[in-house]
Amino acid sequence: MDFMYPNNDGIFMDDNAPCHRATTVRDWFEEHSGQFQRMIWPPRSPDMNPIEHLWYIIERSVRAQNPAPSTLSQLWTSIETAWLNIPAEDFQRLVESMPRRVAALRRAKGGPTRY
Repeated sequence: MDFMYPNNDGIFMDDNAPCHRATTVRDWFEEHSGQFQRMIWPPRSPDMNPIEHLWYIIERSVRAQNPAPSTLSQLWTSIETAWLNIPAEDFQRLVESMPRRVAALRRAKGGPTRY
């Protein structure tokens, strides 16, 4: 985890995944606590993280390739190409959906939502 953001403008969206609870990860967060914001998501709601929708777009793109990537290098290139070809409108749509996502989460009292 060597990502650093100047001026404390990075945000880590903690979706309560077990890997975020590992001692080494907690130690790293403590050591770098002043370098980014840590946004805590409610338990059982990783579906609130818009990056999951972007991963789905990337996965669809990579799976649609014929022939499919057969090496790690080809897979990496396919993922990178898919990422770079996501239209800006998709990112904007996901950002604009956040108030609806939060409202749905509140209505569900922290439980699963349609997002």
